[in-house]
Amino acid sequence: MPLHGEILFVCVENAGRSQMAQAFAEKLGLRASSAGTVPSGRVNPVVVEATRERGIDLSRKSPRMLTSEMISQARLVVTMGCSVEEACPRPMLAAMQKKLVDWHLDDPKGRSIEEVRRIRDEIEKRVQEIARKE
Repeated sequence: MPLHGEILFVCVENAGRSQMAQAFAEKLGLRASSAGTVPSGRVNPVVVEATRERGIDLSRKSPRMLTSEMISQARLVVTMGCSVEEACPRPMLAAMQKKLVDWHLDDPKGRSIEEVRRIRDEIEKRVQEIARKE
């Protein structure tokens, strides 16, 4: 029986990992969104390049601010291993705990395209695992 509700991917800047995860989830037909606790001004250009290699265009995406409403609407919250605890207000953290998974992924910020590809491939693999369980 499929689970209903959205998967929310969260990282601090919403400029790399969470954007890639949302894109792969949507490509697999899952309802997904992403947000950051301290959103960047734009998606990381190296991330845009790496996802373009997989047929996904993130060039028009904009980082978004995480809200309590997003958390309450999500059935699963996936953090990217980016110290969300340090940047997230306590009530939001409490709301996430029941449905929180942390992937502990490296931040693509400041990394080479080769390193970003490795992170992208790991994210794609993990999103596919979620999709298989649906």
